Amino acid sequence: MTERPPRQGVSRRGFVAGALSAGAGAAVGVGATLALTDSAQPEHRPGRPERSFTAFEGPHQAGITTLPIPEQGLVASFNLQTRTRAGLTSVLQELTDEIRGLMAGKPPEVRGPAYPPVDSGILGEQPPPDNLSILVGLGASVFDDRFGLANRKPKELVTMPFLANDKLDPKLSHGDVSIIFEAGHNDTVQFALRQIMRRTRSDLVLKWMIDGYARGIGAGQTSDARTPRNLLGFKDGTANLDVDDAGLMDRHVWVQPGDGEPEWTAGGSYQAIRIIRMFVEFWDRTQLVEQENLIGRAKVSGAPLGMNDEFDDPDYPEDPDGKRIKLDAHIRLANPRTPASDENLILRRGFNYSRGFDGAGRLDQGLAFIAYQRSLDNGFLAVQKRLTGEPLEEYILPVGGGFFFILPGVTGEDRFLGDQLVG
Repeated sequence: MTERPPRQGVSRRGFVAGALSAGAGAAVGVGATLALTDSAQPEHRPGRPERSFTAFEGPHQAGITTLPIPEQGLVASFNLQTRTRAGLTSVLQELTDEIRGLMAGKPPEVRGPAYPPVDSGILGEQPPPDNLSILVGLGASVFDDRFGLANRKPKELVTMPFLANDKLDPKLSHGDVSIIFEAGHNDTVQFALRQIMRRTRSDLVLKWMIDGYARGIGAGQTSDARTPRNLLGFKDGTANLDVDDAGLMDRHVWVQPGDGEPEWTAGGSYQAIRIIRMFVEFWDRTQLVEQENLIGRAKVSGAPLGMNDEFDDPDYPEDPDGKRIKLDAHIRLANPRTPASDENLILRRGFNYSRGFDGAGRLDQGLAFIAYQRSLDNGFLAVQKRLTGEPLEEYILPVGGGFFFILPGVTGEDRFLGDQLVG
């Protein structure tokens, strides 16, 4: 083989250290595991349907499995100001009522000019259909001694710990309530955010937020013509769980009765949010062969190395020594495709973000990684354990996020989010 020429310039460690000393650690983002994580083989699906209003009611909250996946996303984390069970109940009721109206495109109330308007006016007198979904989760901190809910805490819900390669900023991490907005246009997302904040301003205070663009990342079936790319330039979402497979969702995403969880959690899901800063300029100066070896896929086609099609099985048993796909390649560590690792599949639904540049003039870009699973220990944390020390860590840095529990859905007009928790 021809020997590779030495790479010129700063080392990977040197680049990362320089970025951190110049303020890269203050970048906002969520992530520890790239959305390159392999899951289940999808089928091809046709183009997106037209924009519509998303149904609010159902056994599960919309926004985890709804298709099409909107192109704009925003994660907002809030802290609760109320200190009573009654106050928390009121917050959940107000959130439910506002979200129900927003997702249905309910026209704003008309008031006299002597009063402040009841909405920002961004969407005009009639909000258009835009596939808006709003998803609410609770952090472990809600189950402290404020509301008397300690004995109702989901058994695996904890404050997200520091994991391998993390540099979590406390100001960009955790929170009492996570709310994720998705829609086709950023105006719709911003409108919904401001309406939620207007409605709950006495009880919810924004802790941190990040927005970006989804382009279909992270959930559902896809095709080689439509698979989006992350900001490392690789196809993202090739092998994710099929959200149309109810059995697969029950097995890997939705908490089930009999799981040993508090009764109210059935139909909910554990949510892992991580902000992954990507050192994209240094990545862009890395040889293509190294990029592909780090990921385990061809950059242009998305095919597993040595294969022809994006959706080909990487066939690890035929490559036991890692001559074709290295043993420490991202896709191989994330999902070795063994009977044991098949129990660790997660549903990803995140988005790319770009937030300007840091104090050293380096681009502040990355991935808002969001995953849903029936079990944190058997899902995200199991995958993350396999990824600890992977070579790709040289190019990425988790700087924020949190663990939350997504409340079960609302199944009637007389119900509200979390009613069985606080009742």
